[in-house]
Order: sequence, then structure tokens, then C-alpha cells
Amino acid sequence: MKRRIKLFITLVLALVFTCAAFSCKKNDEAGGQELSCTLYIDCRTILDNRDMLDPNKAELVPEDGIILDTVTCAFSEGDTVFDVLQRELRARGIHLESSFTPVYNSAYIEGINNIYEFDCGELSGWEYSVNGVFPNYGCSQYKLSDGDEIRWLFTCDLGKDVENAAH
Repeated sequence: MKRRIKLFITLVLALVFTCAAFSCKKNDEAGGQELSCTLYIDCRTILDNRDMLDPNKAELVPEDGIILDTVTCAFSEGDTVFDVLQRELRARGIHLESSFTPVYNSAYIEGINNIYEFDCGELSGWEYSVNGVFPNYGCSQYKLSDGDEIRWLFTCDLGKDVENAAH
């Protein structure tokens, strides 16, 4: 019986050391540095289009239109824009609603801070940019790089009012 206990303890310790070594190796492969990005969320376009806003949503729009001022976020290699958005909003108690869209094989952001697509006209909704570029694919497909700047912007005019040149 003592021999089985010693064997079990030896196996557990071997597993712990192997996992620790793998973790260190993974960190070394990433250069041992923490990866970070910034996240910013605003719906300022609504301030210029209040006449189109669903009256039940008026109290949800911050006075300055900024839902989340720029924050620095740590992330892991392989994380996406969606991973960071979901994690950071959950940590701050800010509402997020999304759905998976099989056609695009990606998450679609329906609402942030209880402000949804179509709440400010038929061309309104959420768009994101990374480093000033609006990707033409979903946020759960965009893998982050160290130093990326993520901006989520509410558009009332299919992107034209947030300087999305693609629209």
C-alpha cells in the first residue's frame, strides 16, 4: 500500500513539474512578454441623431457618448477582438449581446450597453476597427497582435459617420 502511495505521489509531482515546464516554455516562446492592446467604445454618433433614437434608449446613451474610455487590456496569444471585448465588458459589468453567424463563421455584436443595431435608424449598429482599419470580417476571426488599438463605434449611417471608408 505504501508503495502505491509513493508511486501516486511521484506521478503527481512529475505531472506538476511537466505542466510547469510546459507553461514556462510557452511563456519563453512568446518572448516572456505580456501582450496588451487598448479598447475603446463609443456611441457619440447617436448624439447627432437623437431624433432617430428609440425613445426608450435615450437614458442609456452616456452624456459624452463614451461607453468605455480607452483602457489597456492584457491578452494571450491567439485571442481575438471578440475575446477581449467579451472579457473586458464582463469584468466591468457592461452589457454585451452577441450571436454566432454561421455564414460568416464569426460572432456578431448585436448590442453593447443595451444599445442595439437599429436603435438609431435602419442603418445603425456596431462596427469595430483595429489600428484605424475596419476589417471586412467578424471580430471573432481577428487575432490580436501586441499593441493593437481596438475601437468599437456605433454607426447611425452604415459606417459613413465613423469614417469607415468601406461604406
